[in-house]
Amino acid sequence: MTKILEGKVAVVTGATSGIGLAIARRYADEGARLFITGRRQEALDAALAELGENATGIRADASVAADVDALFAAVRDAAGHVDVLVSNAGGGSFAPLGAITEQQYQDTFDTNVKGTLLTVQGALPLLVDGAAIVLMSSNASILGGEAFSIYAASKAAVRSFARGWANDLKDRAIRVNALSPGPTLTPGLTGLVPNDQKQGLLDDLARGVPLGRVADPSEIAGAALFLVSPDGSFVNGVELFADGGQSQI
Repeated sequence: MTKILEGKVAVVTGATSGIGLAIARRYADEGARLFITGRRQEALDAALAELGENATGIRADASVAADVDALFAAVRDAAGHVDVLVSNAGGGSFAPLGAITEQQYQDTFDTNVKGTLLTVQGALPLLVDGAAIVLMSSNASILGGEAFSIYAASKAAVRSFARGWANDLKDRAIRVNALSPGPTLTPGLTGLVPNDQKQGLLDDLARGVPLGRVADPSEIAGAALFLVSPDGSFVNGVELFADGGQSQI
């Protein structure tokens, strides 16, 4: 039985843990030749050990232009083109209005917004006509969560990128979509609070989801697979919410 991504070259940034690793794992299972990034070599090596011989890791910070250039130079030399791009690297932190610092703003927007821009622009010369791009947004962008406005604003910008770039790339039939997860059990989420508050955070978030729980990363990976698969061939410029109904009901 043919695998969905057999023969495809896929680049997934920020793929050493959480949602990014789950997407890379799912793409690998579907036959993709993978190139993944992470900022820490130890975590990158661990992810590669799990993903197997069809995956290549490049240590890179998506917000640093030289790192992104090096990433796509490596992809060009090894594979020559890109069929699937997932701009997943990102992060955020809590701070209420009045306590937001310039450094927090810069760190969040550099990683989530600048990093997405650098990644997609860096990939453009390698993207084949008809390629698929997934930009990782978040349902936080429309929910107005307390003390999370900087992260939410950065993800709203990412969603806006999907609209604009779908138009910019229409002559090449390159699809660009935003994927917006809800609360998902990842180190990035639980790392927002001290250890003794982690379960409380998860319980509180679950109460806001109609399905009554947070997502497993594999569930978000399934949505990311759909967006780059033949089944998603006429899906373009959308924001796909994979959040258990939290933002819709």
